[in-house]
Amino acid sequence: MKGANMYMKFKKILLPFVAGALALSLAACNDDDKATKEETPKEETAKKDSSQEEAKAPSKEELAEMQAKLDEQQVDKSEIVAVVNDEKLTGDKYNQALMSIQGQMQQMGQDPTSKEASEQIKTQTLDSLVNQTLIRQKATEAKLTATEEEVNKEYATYEEQVGGEEAMAKALKAQKMDKETLKEQIAESIVFGKYQDKVAPAKEVTDKEIQAYYDQAVAQAEGTEQKLPPFEEAKGEIKGILEQQQQQELFATHVEKLKADAKIELKI
Repeated sequence: MKGANMYMKFKKILLPFVAGALALSLAACNDDDKATKEETPKEETAKKDSSQEEAKAPSKEELAEMQAKLDEQQVDKSEIVAVVNDEKLTGDKYNQALMSIQGQMQQMGQDPTSKEASEQIKTQTLDSLVNQTLIRQKATEAKLTATEEEVNKEYATYEEQVGGEEAMAKALKAQKMDKETLKEQIAESIVFGKYQDKVAPAKEVTDKEIQAYYDQAVAQAEGTEQKLPPFEEAKGEIKGILEQQQQQELFATHVEKLKADAKIELKI
């Protein structure tokens, strides 16, 4: 638990440097830069306005209207949305990826139903779906699989994180998903991880890189309420973050090469 808390502290402070943040964290970073350049009165006003917004919970009617707009972005389950190396991708897979991206935007406080966001989400969803398909195709060629034991272990971890069996059932219902569908996604995630380890193994991180990361965290934490652990205590966590970042950067390059070599046709 101590290690997890430490990781979250570093992740919160140095989000742009954490693997997997990519465009979303860059956008968040730009917003933070703008905020620091504003004068204090404006900042305080913005905070007050933000607090007032948070205090006002949306009504059932507003939630229903939002959900209706989100549903409008979905396509027919049987519609062909893309063809990747002669494999047809249908609307049901597209809608699953779509809901995931919509949820990510909402968690970041963004409105996924605006016209601009709608086009952005469509592009991201298709790109995500194509990437997933290419990785799965290559993983299948490499005969990589997830065992039932691996899937059940990962599922049990998720269930514990959300608060147990009953809480998991509610979470699945909220996501319009059943247990078996989630397990299928977990299995795919495990296979993807094995494929990533195969084609983009993590490189050794140097002490100099770890120290630079820590120094950057300390600099960004100055003037805030964030308290960082001593360097020696944080060293192992930082090493893991940097290794993951390097691996994902290598893997992203690999996936781009797969796309360049693939036959891809978007239908929507």
